Amino acid sequence: MKVIETDLPGCLVFEPRVFGDDRGYFYESFNADKLSPLGFDLTWKQGNVSSSTRGVLRGLHYQWPKPQGKFVSVVQGEVWDVAVDIRRGSPTFGQWTSEILSAANKKHFWIPEGFAHGFVVLSDSAVFTYLCTETYDAQADASIAWNDPELAIDWPLQGSAPALSEKDATAPLLRDISTERLPRFLG
Repeated sequence: MKVIETDLPGCLVFEPRVFGDDRGYFYESFNADKLSPLGFDLTWKQGNVSSSTRGVLRGLHYQWPKPQGKFVSVVQGEVWDVAVDIRRGSPTFGQWTSEILSAANKKHFWIPEGFAHGFVVLSDSAVFTYLCTETYDAQADASIAWNDPELAIDWPLQGSAPALSEKDATAPLLRDISTERLPRFLG
């Protein structure tokens, strides 16, 4: 498995080695024995799958306290996935990085604890998978406005407004969130 660093330290892209022939393909989506020597030693506590149609935008989501690290991929379709550093005191606070995830490229994206996460569906539909380091906690659930002008995320919306949940449509700007509701950078 090839590990690719992104613009944000800690956010990583994993490109699996794919074995295929005329019958189909096989690849390891995760292998703890191979990734542990690279410092990637995690315990998954929850797995999720979501299905969305073209133009659906989910995010920017995070949990605090009880932050979740997320190992995400797409098994059908294509999405533009984004991670935003929201750790108070981080040298990259408010910066974002993105990656195209698709069934075709089979990439996985690691979003560490302390980052907000979102995606927009680029294909007619997409099935998105998450492995999380912490279980969902409704009390810790939080969101940031997907279109926060200070974050200036360049969402590939192709001229149309995204389809949003009520939660995402009414999420606050990052600057309006109390510092107690944001993770702290630990260096």
